[in-house]
Amino acid sequence: MKIQYHETTNDLQTRIDIHSKYGTRNIDEWMLDLLQPAAQSVILDVACGSGKQCFSFYNYLHGEASITGGDVNPDLLAQAREANQKIGSPMQFIDLNFNEPFALETGKYDLASCCFAIYYSENIPLTIHEMHRVLKPGGRLFTSGPMPANKQLFYDIIREATGKTIPPMPGSSRYSTEIYSEIARTFSKVEAHIFENPPAFESVEPFIAYTRASLSEDRKLWNSFFQTKDDFERIMKQIEQVAEKKLAEQGHLTMTKVVGGFVATK
Repeated sequence: MKIQYHETTNDLQTRIDIHSKYGTRNIDEWMLDLLQPAAQSVILDVACGSGKQCFSFYNYLHGEASITGGDVNPDLLAQAREANQKIGSPMQFIDLNFNEPFALETGKYDLASCCFAIYYSENIPLTIHEMHRVLKPGGRLFTSGPMPANKQLFYDIIREATGKTIPPMPGSSRYSTEIYSEIARTFSKVEAHIFENPPAFESVEPFIAYTRASLSEDRKLWNSFFQTKDDFERIMKQIEQVAEKKLAEQGHLTMTKVVGGFVATK
């Protein structure tokens, strides 16, 4: 399944920053509490981006682990390497495309993770098979992604503002179904956990910043809504008007954040 998707580094960081500022829970703490990785673990983070999960593992284990992050985005890898150089850790950040067989040793890793990315795979069975292959017997896979109820307010406001049907999102439309089923078929055991952290906005500005970062012209998933910069700005104005109306009615804008975390054992 070819996903027409491309995201800029700035868009991704904008949304991460907004969740951190306006949410009340820390998703990395939740992940680490679920996994409780052991010292001296050998860890692979697939689609590592700028290294957020890798640095979380590194800090949790006080550097007592062998950690590798892999991504296909050279800009994000450069950010990860630069941040890693500043702390002088032995972590490695490598080129890794999860749409292709991994150039990695079979049975090497105690833990593989793939956070908010696996649903962009063009071949889910291949991606999951490769993560299974590189794990040791008894090794674990952790993935995270949006559940169907995720970001309901976001979609409701866009729908009201535009009068258009929301296109199926790769995450919420396939993470809890197609991806969970493939993980369950491939691994000996899988557990599903839920993380909820609804960001609450008392003004429209952070909601609009989040929406702009999600609907920007680089996110090709939304190209049925706009084709040009003028289209984009017109839609953003409509969304802002509806958001202001809802804020006046409710006194706040609270966006559901419902994330699934799947922990699978080889």
